[in-house]
Amino acid sequence: MKYLFRLIILCSLLISPALFAVIVNFPTLEDVQQRVDNISTDELKAALEKNPKLLLIDVRTAKEIQTINGTIDALNNKNIPRGWLEFRIKDIAPDKSTPIVVYCGTNQRSPFAADTLTKMGYHNVKNYANGFFAWKKAGLPVKMIDKAPDSMLYSKPQKVAEGVYSAIGETEPPSYINSEHNNNLSFIISDKGVLVVNAGGSYLLAKALHEEIKKITDKAIKYVVLENGQGHAMLGSNYWKEQGVPIIAHKDAAEEIKKHGEVILERMQKRQKDKALGTQLVMPDKTFEDEKFDIQLGKEKIQLLNLGPAHSPGDIMVWLPERSIIITGDMAFHQRLLPIFEDTNTKAWLETWEKFATLNAKTIIPGHGEPTTMEEVTKYTKDYLVYMRKEVKKIIDEGGDLQDAYKVDQSAYAHLPAYDLLYKRNAGQIFREMEFEE
Repeated sequence: MKYLFRLIILCSLLISPALFAVIVNFPTLEDVQQRVDNISTDELKAALEKNPKLLLIDVRTAKEIQTINGTIDALNNKNIPRGWLEFRIKDIAPDKSTPIVVYCGTNQRSPFAADTLTKMGYHNVKNYANGFFAWKKAGLPVKMIDKAPDSMLYSKPQKVAEGVYSAIGETEPPSYINSEHNNNLSFIISDKGVLVVNAGGSYLLAKALHEEIKKITDKAIKYVVLENGQGHAMLGSNYWKEQGVPIIAHKDAAEEIKKHGEVILERMQKRQKDKALGTQLVMPDKTFEDEKFDIQLGKEKIQLLNLGPAHSPGDIMVWLPERSIIITGDMAFHQRLLPIFEDTNTKAWLETWEKFATLNAKTIIPGHGEPTTMEEVTKYTKDYLVYMRKEVKKIIDEGGDLQDAYKVDQSAYAHLPAYDLLYKRNAGQIFREMEFEE
């Protein structure tokens, strides 16, 4: 057998690729292109307009997408490299009638991907034959992998309202590519100074945010508020302390930093390598434990709210009552699937949500994603939690187990970033929480 294998390798070096493909029964690109269902740029644009949740699969590698800095901007655009397609497709498209469009850069790999899916039994597969470069050249929507390549920030601050800004983070998990900027770093400018919400995920990221703030205002930073004790909220704190700025957090968030901070720092250092330079773990300067902590910053009345347990210990929101603007932190999600951790209490989160809803906020700046409305965050936070708890309760009542929980249909949320990473884990965590719930 080994001699036959060597003979095949030798033949591959001596004959043309096309002839070799015929001899070993491999399909050529020309063969595959003729039998797959191809669509053009105009046809893909029309299909997305008709069905915004159409499943697109970019079969290029993550490194290619990063280098080129872009992929098609669509609600349900997934990156599955060609070599992983057979292994991962069933996780995002368990129904083989799912409409799917595959594409690459120049129509070299996507025909093979479309052909493979068809052979696997998917019967509504099309190949975008023009490819990503044609899409980009046509000026159609492109999602940038780094919106601010000249900065550590994933994107630079955008104005949400007068004196209120947010640097919107990547909606994917933290990585070297996004420099730990995968949450929103917001700030409020008053006549007497600036309040920053979240210290940032590292010393250098905090410094990059400060540089952008100084381009917008010459007012001094008076406070930095941590929305919770997670790394991307607090690891940049030592930069702000160097600037003489006090750090404020809820006491439960401070406890989380004390218990888990060193481990969180070590994990970040492994991910960020040189980008972690200068980052040291420090504790908040001031903590509070009441439901409300008031700050009067010049003419701006600001309230830090901890309305009860939610996503993680010590979650707070920053509320501007006179303008009905709220920076929710991880209380509310809408542009990524919310994560459920071991210390997340979904039952209590829903109870806390009712208090949050009574604020009737007009503008929501969530912990992740673009500023939005109460209707949107309700759909993707409260409604998701209610649905998942209802489905898991059915499983428990019928004597089901953890494996049944993993099978809960979450396809209505499959278009959200981080879905593939989180949906099974979320189901498992909710099952464990509810299994002995009274």
